[in-house]
Amino acid sequence: MRDLIRKLTETYGPSGFEDRIRAVIREEVESLADEVRVTPLGSLVAVKKGTGEGRRIMLAAHMDEIGVMVSHVDEKGFLRFTAIGGVNPLTCIGARVQFENGTLGVIGIEGKREDRSKVPTLNQLYIDVGATSKEDCPVRVGDAAVFVRPFAEQGQRLVAKAMDDRIGCAVLIETLRRLKKTQNEIYFVFSVQEETTLSGARTAAYGIEPDLAIAVDVTGTGDTPEARPMAVELGKGPAVKVQDRGMIAHPLVRDLLVKAAEAAGVPYQMEVLEYGTTDAAAMQLVRAGVPSGCLSIPCRYVHTPSEMVDEGDVEGAVKVLIEAVR
Repeated sequence: MRDLIRKLTETYGPSGFEDRIRAVIREEVESLADEVRVTPLGSLVAVKKGTGEGRRIMLAAHMDEIGVMVSHVDEKGFLRFTAIGGVNPLTCIGARVQFENGTLGVIGIEGKREDRSKVPTLNQLYIDVGATSKEDCPVRVGDAAVFVRPFAEQGQRLVAKAMDDRIGCAVLIETLRRLKKTQNEIYFVFSVQEETTLSGARTAAYGIEPDLAIAVDVTGTGDTPEARPMAVELGKGPAVKVQDRGMIAHPLVRDLLVKAAEAAGVPYQMEVLEYGTTDAAAMQLVRAGVPSGCLSIPCRYVHTPSEMVDEGDVEGAVKVLIEAVR
């Protein structure tokens, strides 16, 4: 799956600008699914039809990534920007970003700050694209950029920008590739705008009306020096979500994923995330309510330009999903 993960993570696609990554994913799933369509908001839906009177199951991974958007261009061609999703100023200084038209920029910090010992705010940062004036600046207000980092392999550990949540997309694609016929009808949804509004998964679920929904996303870990205590580690298997800031997983889905992991012989972890949420929080609130849960890929340095996952955890997630939807 490494080549697939490389292709997905290195493709441009911040929230609200998912056309390019959607085209890449569509090329991967078109020949594997019985039906492929795009929702009005832009989420990609690949359907694997069932063989009998089974359930309608929705699997969702968001294809958007965090980024930045130009909010002002000054007379010298320097750009002020706002965040698309959760962007931490600490991870920005000196980072490179790339716009949809290919323009590269470097994020700099104002030299004259009242208290240089404090963490800077986004308002104190700017992007330098090498322009000499506002007139020759190759980007404009409203243009979006993503962080630039090449995919890297360190043994079993894989590092890239946008692992959140291209790694979930890779898991869904590989699950679709390996899945044999089941009595259930499976909807593989590659959602838009999770990092900002969760609107892609919410509207897709409204149209699908699933009997059960599972998000596949990343989660934090507690295994780095002086980390905030959390019982999730890299290399110990995918994590079954119990709770995060946006939802409590439905017991039916939580137990289904646990039993699937045990049946597949995959080590797993139980996840309680104190911050952040996933598409599952939106899917569970559609219509009269949908039993929803989440299978999480442990990930270090979430929402930075260098997110790290363990290949064994990714492979384990595929096996658990296949067993669960069966």
